[in-house]
Amino acid sequence: MSMNKLKQIVIGTAIAVMPFSAVALTAHAADLTTQLGEVNSTAGFGNKTPQETIGMLIGVFLGVLGIVFLLLTIYAGFLWMTAAGDDKKVASAKNILISAVVGLVVILSAYAISTFVLENLSKAIG
Repeated sequence: MSMNKLKQIVIGTAIAVMPFSAVALTAHAADLTTQLGEVNSTAGFGNKTPQETIGMLIGVFLGVLGIVFLLLTIYAGFLWMTAAGDDKKVASAKNILISAVVGLVVILSAYAISTFVLENLSKAIG
């Protein structure tokens, strides 16, 4: 199966599923307000300061980026293993893997620097 065919299948499936997800969402719209209230009380969003909420959202965002890194690494490994000696495919897999690692290093460095600066700033202010 070629990559273009695989892309067509994935995109076609996503487009086919979208109307059904919209129907399911509108079917449960009446309970949405009560469910959101339950989620709020369970997650404790109402009891947290804005700084804690932002910190929690940053943690979730970093988790999603970690999953993206993992998927890119698996994809690059799959390309490399199925290259069958084709230098272009191996080079493409290497580029994807290197880009994923560089992106992860940049994200983690930005997080470490911003955490360091914000902690020292909060100590300095009071």
